Amino acid sequence: MARRLPSSPPVLPGFTYVTVLGSGGFADVFLYEQDMPRRQVAVKVMLAEIVTDRLRAMFRAEADLMAQLSAHPSVLTVHQASVAADGRPYLVMELCSSSLSDRYRREPLGVAEVLRVGIRIASAVETAHRAGVLHRDIKPANILTTAFGHPVLSDFGIASTLEDAAATDAVGLSIPWSAPEVLADESPGTVRSEVWSIAATVYSLLAGRSPFEVPGGQNAPADLVARIQRARPLPTGRADVPERLELVLRRAMSRQPSARPESALAFVRELQAVEAELRLAQTPLEVASEEWASAVAAAVDEDDDPTRVRGIAQVDPGTTGPGGRNGRG
Repeated sequence: MARRLPSSPPVLPGFTYVTVLGSGGFADVFLYEQDMPRRQVAVKVMLAEIVTDRLRAMFRAEADLMAQLSAHPSVLTVHQASVAADGRPYLVMELCSSSLSDRYRREPLGVAEVLRVGIRIASAVETAHRAGVLHRDIKPANILTTAFGHPVLSDFGIASTLEDAAATDAVGLSIPWSAPEVLADESPGTVRSEVWSIAATVYSLLAGRSPFEVPGGQNAPADLVARIQRARPLPTGRADVPERLELVLRRAMSRQPSARPESALAFVRELQAVEAELRLAQTPLEVASEEWASAVAAAVDEDDDPTRVRGIAQVDPGTTGPGGRNGRG
């Protein structure tokens, strides 16, 4: 199928259009220059054909939430959100140089870097979970790299909000990093399905391919779904990946949700243990305070969006979960 042409960039007061950065199933991303303060920004603009009154209302709620989550150092910064004169909602975001999907297939990342990325992104996901939010589209393409080389998770809430309008595209692009119960329509997503997606992303960065992709084999969507639902991921195939990390990833991608780490925080602790085994400097856990998470959760508590996590217990950042203590000291 031929790729569609980008939509026309909207006229935005205070911004000057520069060029197209990319196109997706439900939005285009353009490079603009902001007049004041003067800087270059990425502007994501929803496609006119999918915009409805309901979607505009959902977009506003999700934009507010994403702006609060972007206070996390590993979540993409959102500067502004509004609706253009032609009715298309848009987000003004930090301009990032690339996504990890641009790198991992060309050159698998080093183990130390992958551990740092995994811990930082899982910390961001843990923060979102404490605020009652599921991302639902964790994958290398949604991890961008800032001008300072820091990985940041993008599309918090926004991609999930638009699933009704662009379901086929969203699911098709995300199959390799979607948990088996999600692909089987047994669950719209849970904390443990997000742990599966984080682990699948970490695996991809190490192996240079998604976990159930067979090099030179049949990798159509139906083939990937069948393997994800029935098979176990093979080892990464790298001699420098320690067996402990292989086991961590294998458990986190278990077909049974109950066999996976109970939270993104628990997964972070397992990655930190691998860092300790390799005598690497420990990547710090960055999780928002309980007060912040409670305030954000209260702000969205009345929203019945299915991307919300219900019944998430608050977790002390110094523990691994109920009854478990942090081994750092």
